[in-house]
Amino acid sequence: MKYSFKNDYSEGCHPEILKALAESNLIQQGGYGQDAYSQKASGLIRKRCDAPEASVYFVSGGTQANLLVVSAILKSYECVVSASSGHINTNETGAIEYTGHKILSVPSEDGKLTPDSILPVLEAQHNFPHQVKPRMVYISNSTELGTVYTRAELTALHRFCREKGLILFMDGARLGSALTSPANDMTLADIASLTDVFYIGGTKNGALFGEAIVVPNKNILQDFDFHIKQKGAMLAKGRALGVQFMRLFDDNLYFELARHAHRKASEMQVKMEDKGIPFLVAPSSNQLFPVLNMEQIATLENDFEFYIWKKTDDQHAAVRLITSWATPDDAVERFCKIVEKF
Repeated sequence: MKYSFKNDYSEGCHPEILKALAESNLIQQGGYGQDAYSQKASGLIRKRCDAPEASVYFVSGGTQANLLVVSAILKSYECVVSASSGHINTNETGAIEYTGHKILSVPSEDGKLTPDSILPVLEAQHNFPHQVKPRMVYISNSTELGTVYTRAELTALHRFCREKGLILFMDGARLGSALTSPANDMTLADIASLTDVFYIGGTKNGALFGEAIVVPNKNILQDFDFHIKQKGAMLAKGRALGVQFMRLFDDNLYFELARHAHRKASEMQVKMEDKGIPFLVAPSSNQLFPVLNMEQIATLENDFEFYIWKKTDDQHAAVRLITSWATPDDAVERFCKIVEKF
């Protein structure tokens, strides 16, 4: 049987979350997020973010979170700046532009944005009112290439956005992976202080489903709950989201699961480095992008599922391998034994 390294949400959810859902199953609660579990989960997240005034909203998935945030904040003539590899630009079926907001993409070798990379895009948008107006900068942490922002990098972006009147939005679908990376030097409190809005991804870090949108800057989202309802994103059984995030954050489970994914990725990384295999970008999260020859790729495909990310020449390609909160030891051991023979 093949083991999948295609994504970090192939499994259902961590047993502790399933247990919490079962134990609370027959306890009656209010609907639409007005339940005790969602309220407790919101409080736990605010405390961990050191942001007592922040608003917290639970939604079912990452694309939904991105669509809701961008469409709620931007006026019809405003646009969002994203790295060319950004999820909203490459993997959401044009959801942002379908709702009327253009994406201005910025080339990026490592998936990150910097003030210097954004500035030319802003300078090119000057023929107002004939061109769309940049208003938001979208980043993800970790990025689509598995890279992680440092505190200095995020601080520079935050300062730049303040100077230019831009809103800084962080896609946190893999925020657990970013915050537990060896390359990370930030906490959730740092993220909350250096962004206007971000979300904490549960789907890719042990939850059955769900993302927690956190809004530290209360001036940018007015009546967001109306917007969530109008877009069909307000679950009647919002408790199903609240229970999961309550369990993830009532101790360190959220971070423990992310650390497991890192440990398994690190074992695979070390084995490939020992064999002299290069990487498309330096590994720093649970996403690995080794550059393999076609024979090596064919050998691994006998035992594992993964994506071919990018052809580097006629004989080589970078593949994407993603470990998860549930990646078993035996799958990693099998992978390393095969790589040892390369």
